[in-house]
Amino acid sequence: MRNTRALAAAGAAVAVLGVAAPAAVADGGRVPNPSNIVALPSVIARGGQLTITVDGCPNGGHATSNAFERTNLTPVSGGNDAGGGGNDAGRGGNDAGRGGIDAGRGGNDTARGTATIHQDARPGSYDITVHCSGRSLTRPAAFTVIGGVRGGIGGSSATGATPTDMAIGGSLVAAAVVGSGVFWMRRRAEKRI
Repeated sequence: MRNTRALAAAGAAVAVLGVAAPAAVADGGRVPNPSNIVALPSVIARGGQLTITVDGCPNGGHATSNAFERTNLTPVSGGNDAGGGGNDAGRGGNDAGRGGIDAGRGGNDTARGTATIHQDARPGSYDITVHCSGRSLTRPAAFTVIGGVRGGIGGSSATGATPTDMAIGGSLVAAAVVGSGVFWMRRRAEKRI
């Protein structure tokens, strides 16, 4: 009789653990960690817009850098499994091999945001720090800032033409016009002889 009671108690303990384990696995049993910070484009001009994507950030968060203001990261929609894993069945059960980990928290734990680079950001490499679910991750040299873009003749420029540059350019153009005029006058004089 004692063996039966001990066996029943052990069976009940296994049953309780069996029911509790999927709940712990579905919850992930952990706080998500931000990972895989991607900044696109990786080389950007001052004043440009930078798209930041981070995995392990299912509830969103924010990103910071010396090159832009604090930027909110929002969960990426579309294909989100937050409804309890219902979409996993329609994809042929791809998540079944993962032991149902994605069933409770959703398979899509990616967040994204768009930052505008400061107009006065110095050219060079910049880090991005992401804060999600009370955790932080920094990606060193995540992107590179180059000089700003200016419209007009000459295309893009890091700082634009200074008055000295304009004077030198004007002098060269004037010298070319005078030199062409002298050459043309000499050729014309040679034809007369």
